[in-house]
Amino acid sequence: MRFFSIAGAGRVWANGRRRVLEAGSLMCRVILVLWGALAIYWSNLPWGWMRVLTAVGFVVLGFVLLWRVRSVKGWRIFAGVFVGLLIWWASIRPTHDRVWKIEQGVLPRAVVEGDMVMLNGMRNFDYRTKSDFEVRYEERVVDLAKIKAVDFFISYWKPGPVAHTFVSFVFEDEDTPPVCVSIEARLENGEVYSALASCFKQAELIYVVGEERDIVGSRMGVRGEQVYRYRTRATPEQARRLFVTYLESINELADQPEFYHLLRNNCTVNIDRHASRDGKGSPFDLRLLLNGYVDQFMYEKGVLDTSVPFEELRRRALIDDKVISQETPADFSERIRRELEGQGE
Repeated sequence: MRFFSIAGAGRVWANGRRRVLEAGSLMCRVILVLWGALAIYWSNLPWGWMRVLTAVGFVVLGFVLLWRVRSVKGWRIFAGVFVGLLIWWASIRPTHDRVWKIEQGVLPRAVVEGDMVMLNGMRNFDYRTKSDFEVRYEERVVDLAKIKAVDFFISYWKPGPVAHTFVSFVFEDEDTPPVCVSIEARLENGEVYSALASCFKQAELIYVVGEERDIVGSRMGVRGEQVYRYRTRATPEQARRLFVTYLESINELADQPEFYHLLRNNCTVNIDRHASRDGKGSPFDLRLLLNGYVDQFMYEKGVLDTSVPFEELRRRALIDDKVISQETPADFSERIRRELEGQGE
């Protein structure tokens, strides 16, 4: 009887193992066909109808070879087609030569001489609506030695797990406004951001450097977003080091374009990489992708003020949208900080 029990258990284990392998094989086939179809659809083929037909043809070919035929020869043919697709995919390179959205039309660049930094292409637009604004790019000279702090912002277009994050560098001299840097997907004129498309080389990367009244104010005003500002616990030395890493990336990007990627090259992931000493970022945490919760992640790591409960800190961090309706835009940065007391400032 014991022998039959062992044999029965062996059959159960073998059947279970077979089902797992079959499920794994199915998932692998689905992922390969789906990725290939999306890569073709968002490829550099010149016409939309051509991309659609080619993507559909790839799906049909994959179904025939991987589901209907299901032979070694079918797998080999599909593998050859897929390798060709990967070679084509690898040939698609980022570029600065597109007709960009006006508010992302200029790439900033930094000229560093000792502690003095000249920022070229610093954005300082005046917005009336999303599509009606006065275009103004400026030059600004700042002193690295006078950076004293880093502020972290989260901006929500709707409540949920996804948001936009960016930082500002604050100076000792009250007459020197903070320098705000927002890492974004750089879009062509008329293009609408798509999270899925951004995984398929559909947007380049840009570091927007500008005034807070532009970058923060436009999100609160014309976009109607909720913006939270946190004073980080970075020391002046850490803040200066962080600013230098940003300057290096700004200049590298001006020389060599990169693709934005929802998972690997986005706003929050890049902030985390800049903040880490080795440039590799923190160990994986889902909140770096679901970045609407990244402030809690930073609180747990001790990056934010932990002298008060997180819920209270978050309540204090919300910027009152009344600050953008006042008539003196020159003191915008001062007002958003005056409104937010109790963050160890």
